[in-house]
Amino acid sequence: MKKILLAGKVILGAGIIIIFLNACKNETKQEDPKEVAEDANEAKFDSIKDKKDDSEFLVDIAEVNLAEIEIGKLAQIKSTNPDVKSFGKMLVDEHTKSASEVSALASKKNFVLPTSITEEGKEEYKKLNEKSGLDFDKKFADMMIDGHEKAIEKLTKASEDAKDEDVKLWASNNISNLTAHLQHAKMLKQDLDKK
Repeated sequence: MKKILLAGKVILGAGIIIIFLNACKNETKQEDPKEVAEDANEAKFDSIKDKKDDSEFLVDIAEVNLAEIEIGKLAQIKSTNPDVKSFGKMLVDEHTKSASEVSALASKKNFVLPTSITEEGKEEYKKLNEKSGLDFDKKFADMMIDGHEKAIEKLTKASEDAKDEDVKLWASNNISNLTAHLQHAKMLKQDLDKK
């Protein structure tokens, strides 16, 4: 009888340890802000495809704005090149304005947006932050060219395909701004490549 009781205690103890380990393993991992916003919008608009596509566009643009603001701040702090610092300041100013407009538009349409930089954005920021001197400046210029080309592509698509007229108009009105940023980034890269 004692052996059966002892075996029962051992099995019970092992069961508690397994439950405890599983609880530790299933700790809630902080979700990516972009995924949280997309999931919230999807839940709201799953049956309305038009709204879902427009909400995804605004989530993407909000993500771009958040990343550009953080990278612009980093350029102002870390670069020693006055042109890179100036471009960084312009990014912060312009993308803060854009973020405010996108937030107002999203609020009007009842869309949820990410409120902090995404995991991918943090990774890009980290890669840039690891650089210094001319390497930092060149990586920054490359990122600005690549990022603005992708953003212009999204704006162009939304200006043609968005179902909501306000979203379509906002996208259309902002292509020229981002095109100017892209041209500025390309000129900055040309100057840096000469060094």
